This record gives sequence, C-alpha cells and structure tokens, in this order.
Amino acid sequence: MHVVMFADQHLESLGGAQVSMRLQKRFLERAGHVVTVVAPRLHRDAPEDPAYLDLPSLAITPDREYALSWPGARTDRFVDAEMATRLPADVVHVQGDFWGAFVGHRYAARHGLPVVHTMHNRVDVGIQATAPFPGLVLRVLNAWARRALRDAARSRGGSRDAAGATHDARTGASSSQESSIALRASRASARARAGHVPAAPPGRSRSDGWAYLRRLAALSRAVTAPSSHFARRLEQHGVSPAVDVIWNGIDDDVLDGVLAAGRSARRPGPPRFVWLGRMSPEKRLMPFLGAVAESGIAAEVEIIGGGGQLRAAQRFVERHASAASVTFAGRLPYAETLRRIADADAVVQTSIGFETQGMTVFEAASLGTPAVVSDPDIAAELGSGIWAVADATVPALAETLRRAASDITAGAAVAPDPTIAERFRQSSRTAAMIEVYERVAAAGR
Repeated sequence: MHVVMFADQHLESLGGAQVSMRLQKRFLERAGHVVTVVAPRLHRDAPEDPAYLDLPSLAITPDREYALSWPGARTDRFVDAEMATRLPADVVHVQGDFWGAFVGHRYAARHGLPVVHTMHNRVDVGIQATAPFPGLVLRVLNAWARRALRDAARSRGGSRDAAGATHDARTGASSSQESSIALRASRASARARAGHVPAAPPGRSRSDGWAYLRRLAALSRAVTAPSSHFARRLEQHGVSPAVDVIWNGIDDDVLDGVLAAGRSARRPGPPRFVWLGRMSPEKRLMPFLGAVAESGIAAEVEIIGGGGQLRAAQRFVERHASAASVTFAGRLPYAETLRRIADADAVVQTSIGFETQGMTVFEAASLGTPAVVSDPDIAAELGSGIWAVADATVPALAETLRRAASDITAGAAVAPDPTIAERFRQSSRTAAMIEVYERVAAAGR
C-alpha cells in the first residue's frame, strides 16, 4: 500500500505531531508499505529522506522553524508532477489542519483517492492562545477553507465512511456502533455525498473552530483522533459521527532499550522535574516558571525544547530568585529526550484544553516516570501515576509541585499504569491505523 501523508510542517521540524508522523512513517515502512510525506520545505538543514516531498514554502516564524505552502493551482501542479514520478497512491492520510490539509484534500479529490484525516489540533483553543483577535481569525480561516476546498467538495461530493467501527486505543479493541450512531453516520455520509458540510449542532457557530473541522471531515472517509477525550469532543460538536481513537505512539526500539536497561534506583539529590515542548503561549511555559519560583521547591528543573518564548523564559529565570535550579537543554534528539524523561522524577505538563493527546506524559508513563498534569482531560486519560493540578492558576500549579516534590523526597511518588508501555507502542498504533486504511480503501472499491 502507498500512503501519502500531508502535513502543515516538515517532519523534521519541532512538534509532537511531527514526532508522531516520523514514527508512523518508519513503522509503516517497516511493515512493508510505501510512504510519501508532503509538507512545506524546511528553511534550515535537515536530514534528507526520499520519502519527503518538500513543497515550495515561505518561512513564517523568526527562527525559521515553521513554513507555509500556499494551497493553490501552482502547488497542485507541483504535487501532481512530483507524485507522477512515484508509485500510484492508495490512501491519502491528512495530518495537517491548515495549508497541509487544503493541499492534501485537493490532491485526493483530483485523483479520486480515499482520505483518512487525523485531527491533531484544537483549532479554537490554539488560535485563542496565539491570535490577538481570535474570532476574526476563525472567520477568515473558515472563509479560506471554503475557497480553497470548493473544487474539492464539488469533485468529491464528500466521502465520509459511515459504516466503520470506532477504535479505542485505550483497550486496543474495536466495537460496533450503536444503532443511533450508525443512523447519524449514514445521514452524515448522505449529506457529504451531496456536497454539503455537516450542519452545526443547534446553538453552535458556523464560523468557529468546530465548523472549520467539520468542513475538513466532510471530505474524509474516516476521521481519527489521538485521544478519547478529543474524539468525544469532535463527535459532540458534529465534526464526525464516529471517530477512530488511535493514540500517537512511542518508538518500540527506544522503549525496549530503555526498559532493557531497567529503571535504576533513584539518584541521590533534589527532585528532578522535566518540562518539554514547543515554547509558545498555549503550552504555558511562563506560568510553569512562575509556579516553580512561587513554590519554593529546592528541585532541579530541566526545560527541553525551543520556540518563540525561549528568550522570555531565560530572562524570567535570570530575574526571579528561585530555590530551584532551572536549566535550558534546548532541542534534543528523540532518543536522548526519552532518556532524560526516564531519568527524571516527574514530567510536568502545563497546557490546558489545547492538547489533543499530550504525548510527553504518555511517553513518561511508558518509561515509568510519573507526571504533574494540568489538563483534566489528559489526567483522566492517563488514570494513574499523576499529580493533578486543581485549576489553571499559578498558585495551584505551585502547590502541586510542592506536593510532588514532597512525595518524591519521601520515596512515595505515584506510579504510572504499567500497561501503558505496551498499549502505547508505535507498532500497535500502526497496526490499528492500517486497519483504518484498509477499511477506507475497501469502501471505495
């Protein structure tokens, strides 16, 4: 099978979705499939891979980490010309939410290919956190989608799969839909085939983030989400009547290597906390640093990653006295990042409402490392091995850090669910996704 993935950003750029897609690509290839990844060209040095199809792009961030490829006729011609030199595609897997999604859906429509769309992004929350006028931005985004996807909607007439089963990655099992869900799915599919975007649920906006995601889902034969809580929200907001839940996974090889080494006895010294991710407002790095200072904990705090708030974070640490030592490790290779997580006493997750899964805490749980968790949905998905933060305030986070530090020092740290290590393996997640690919391909025959 030849799977063509479309992404908003190059797979070698920083971000959880990119890490996940790199793993998906590698494990699909390991399973004998061919993968092409279509994404904007990266504006810095990056590893070369014949599977990458780099689109002409424009850098959109000061650090040149992220880029934009305009979805239009010129890009369409470029993609078609490049793809003509490769094996015929069987399935399009869209894993972008903006220009990557537009380019991917347009390509699939032109060539009559089935689409699996993985929703990685809480579009409404992300724009709320990063844009000065989020309502206006969302209206413009919906208008852009209508224009960019108009021809795709006409030529495809929609293709959502209404007969699939919902896959829940927590159990690794599939179950038939209840009759009411199936009926709604059938009606949604009929509307999609007629070329209509699903209607918003009563009282819902037609120009918010959910309306935007509904437009993308209407062109897809299957919709997947990386967590049960995000899948539930997508269904509740009418994005798709049946969403397949497939966790993003952890590299089997790296996991096996870390587990084979065994989790050694804790090194003497103060509690060690790790925060990692993209340094942008929705990730709430600055509130975390404020909570570290307010908590008064004598701990070692390591910040892994990069992004637009790096300098602000460094200045904050320089200007605010703290009992904790805070170091900035920068961007690290994936395997080294996992080793740092395994060596830590706890990983700290601080974003709220933005994450569609929260990869870092699942990676930590797989390695036996507990987590301080701010997002209640992520806390519920993990179930155990967490110190849950009571609310979104800095004092609440500071209090939870004090509690975690006290438990760690006393040798009474909470323990993650040991079954997550097996359920989170990328090999199992890839097998689940292949089932979806086969289902949508068979439905189109």
